[in-house]
Amino acid sequence: MIPDWPSERGRMVDRQLRKRGIRDPRVLDAMLSIPREEFVPPDCRICSYQDEPLQIGYGQTISQPYMIALMAELLELTGTETVLEVGTGCGYHAAVLGALAARVITVELIPGLARLAEENLKRASLVRNITVVCGDGSLGWPDAAPYAAISVAAAAPDVPELLLSQLGDPGRLVIPVGDRFDQELRVIAKSDGVICERVATFCRFVPLRGGAGWR
Repeated sequence: MIPDWPSERGRMVDRQLRKRGIRDPRVLDAMLSIPREEFVPPDCRICSYQDEPLQIGYGQTISQPYMIALMAELLELTGTETVLEVGTGCGYHAAVLGALAARVITVELIPGLARLAEENLKRASLVRNITVVCGDGSLGWPDAAPYAAISVAAAAPDVPELLLSQLGDPGRLVIPVGDRFDQELRVIAKSDGVICERVATFCRFVPLRGGAGWR
């Protein structure tokens, strides 16, 4: 029996997002409209809207819906921005960002995942303003810099300096920072040359790989 996916999305938004404090109506609308089931492997598709991360292969996961919504909300997107995402994974987070911004560049280190993300986005008809790049996202993607917002979907030992240098002014960077097991979700805002930083919550992400990540 095929689940009623729109109803599943509605319950996810009501129970996992609104009840936990997600308030941005654009973020809620994006999470309500984007078919998360198209971005998870077929053998765990029935779990698409559960409040937990899911394995997507290559030792990587798709984050729980709440964390994706929270990170998107913290970026405070209005629809005019060019956004850099580091760690494409299966492409779902990029799809959410694509619904909230003018353009998304998403960088994935693992070639197989980069191909999978492109396939998922095409199948869901969500490639209009999203470019998937295979490369070392810990070093950013200078070709399209500066970025009004940068979202990092893997845990870094420190905030990569190259990402800060590619962040526009004004600009916002959301990134998990800590050790390999527990991190802080940091929000870094740049305005008039001044950088301010705060911790939004505690979290647990897969390690950021690459030149500015974990080796």
